[in-house]
Amino acid sequence: MKYNFTVQKTTTPKVKPDPNTLKFGRAFSDHMFIMDFDRDRGWYDGRIVPYGPISLDPAAAVFHYGQEMFEGMKAYRTPDGRVQLFRPYMNAERTRKTNERMCMPDMDPELFVSAVKAIVDVERDWIPEKEGTSLYLRPFIIASEAFLGVQASNQYMFMIICSPVGPYFDIPGGGIAPTKIYVEEELIRAARGGVGFAKVGGNYGGALKAQEHAAAHGCSQVLWLDANEHSFVEEIGAANAFFMIGDEVITAPLQGTILPGVTRASVIELLKKWGIKISERPLRISEVVKASEDGTLKEIFASGTAAVITPVGELKFRNNALTVGDGGVGPTAQKLYDALYGMQTGTREDDMGWTVEV
Repeated sequence: MKYNFTVQKTTTPKVKPDPNTLKFGRAFSDHMFIMDFDRDRGWYDGRIVPYGPISLDPAAAVFHYGQEMFEGMKAYRTPDGRVQLFRPYMNAERTRKTNERMCMPDMDPELFVSAVKAIVDVERDWIPEKEGTSLYLRPFIIASEAFLGVQASNQYMFMIICSPVGPYFDIPGGGIAPTKIYVEEELIRAARGGVGFAKVGGNYGGALKAQEHAAAHGCSQVLWLDANEHSFVEEIGAANAFFMIGDEVITAPLQGTILPGVTRASVIELLKKWGIKISERPLRISEVVKASEDGTLKEIFASGTAAVITPVGELKFRNNALTVGDGGVGPTAQKLYDALYGMQTGTREDDMGWTVEV
């Protein structure tokens, strides 16, 4: 099905930020996408308008009952000037699963991807060309009906805003560099039966206190443990976690507490293609500690849209600093980053069929 959206161009275009000093998520483009939903009408009135504040009733359900969701993805400019997205239909399918869990309206994947393509097409000039930069896309849905009472809203707004970004981590010379991670044993991110697999703001707001714990220990992020026993490794901050012990790469299984990351799925598919053993299974933090002590813990890395691949050089666990491998960037993490970032930016052949041109 083909979707048509109206376009209202801004009469006061912004000055684009310097690509050499771009921060992550601080600058926003000239336009945004908006579409409304009503139980009686479905999704309607998709439009691209000048970027700016929106008006909501103070009683809008999103403010009081947290009915909302969001996605994160990027548009890249290739060396020959093309613009492409990376596996956008996976974001569309994850949106459907999040919406179902949050009692929010379903959205046709074609509608989702068409809206993303439409706003990216209008904002092509906002996609920076410098290496390590991209146009970050934030599709989100909020409950907009005004009422006080715990029930699903009858009205929603679907929006997409765009932000030209530099690297998520400020690494001199670009690329990737090892980081330090704090093992969080008190707070939890998600429990089975909850919304850990959904892309909702509460998962991130509830993680801020743990982030403070990590910073107090000189670390940039936390390693979450399971809610039941506080024994099994789950995610690293807002990213999926991978552990290479011996010749096996291990990541937590999707059992309701783990976000099904687009980059996570891509990592798993690439490792299988390369003949590297990859297991989706429970892994105790005690096994990780033992592997560090006996020298079989070769690598730890996180995967996600923002940074692609983030190597871990050190774990802080119960006041002990555990070195991962040689403390640097492991060869598996580097190979994955080179392959994924290369396909995303068009500097490497996409032999997986993952990129979609706008």
